[in-house]
Amino acid sequence: MYAIIRIRGNVSISPDTQKTFEMLNLRRVNNLSVWPESNHTLKMLKKVENYSTFGIIDENTFKKVVEKRGKILKKDVDVKKASEEILKGKKFSEVGIKNCFRLSPPKKGFERKGIKKPFSIGGALGNRKEKINELIEKML
Repeated sequence: MYAIIRIRGNVSISPDTQKTFEMLNLRRVNNLSVWPESNHTLKMLKKVENYSTFGIIDENTFKKVVEKRGKILKKDVDVKKASEEILKGKKFSEVGIKNCFRLSPPKKGFERKGIKKPFSIGGALGNRKEKINELIEKML
């Protein structure tokens, strides 16, 4: 599963990129959304990579995010069972949890070169692969 975190705001964003953020449920800065690995998701990530960071989230980090920051839509929802069901393949709406998690800014900030440079050269944007888990831990 891909974890996508919006890093930059709305100023001077093209309408196509803004629409893609809305489809990904990322309307604010420091929001996290989780999506399955597919070609459709990769195309959307390619469109928003200059304003967000993403990578593959592991099970332990995903469970922590759902337990700490999960918004429950239905009554009588056990968060631990819900996170396990999502990992097995159920959708967020079927389980009763929102697919948007509000995070705080990372402790001790983003990488050294800031939020306008790609991760490959020391910034914060783009594909982090497995290192997204470290950033999520800093933001919880």
